[in-house]
Amino acid sequence: MAFDSLDARIVELFAREPRVGILEASRRLGVARGTVQARLDRLVERGVITGFGPDIDPGALGYGVTAFVTLEIRQVGGHDPVAARLAEIPEVLEAHTITGTGDLLCRVVARTNADLQRVIDSIVAVDGVVRASTVIALATPVAYRTLPLVRAAGGAG
Repeated sequence: MAFDSLDARIVELFAREPRVGILEASRRLGVARGTVQARLDRLVERGVITGFGPDIDPGALGYGVTAFVTLEIRQVGGHDPVAARLAEIPEVLEAHTITGTGDLLCRVVARTNADLQRVIDSIVAVDGVVRASTVIALATPVAYRTLPLVRAAGGAG
């Protein structure tokens, strides 16, 4: 089923204000409550909407350092066992299999640069990790975002 401009407007509204109710959303969007509910249900079922917040800022929790760690892993074991162990490290926010010189790219956070060493040590200790290369993010001029993509997919971009 296609993603249209009403879907985009619904997603944008709930992304900006995840606590808005269905009735209020229908009023703001100028469509029936049942339409909003049915569209939301369909978007969740299709995996377009994966959650309704809250979004968390690691910096506000005391994790002011963000880094990207490229991992080289032993190929014999594959990515899955390594990814499962990485998922046990709370400071590993995400991990992606990648092309290029590395095998996995992780976004990690730490409280300080010294704490980052502890996080990297725990990552390198994962069985299957051969080598790690780390870069520290100095600033985030474009934070993770999806609304421009939602607008474009809905025909408004």
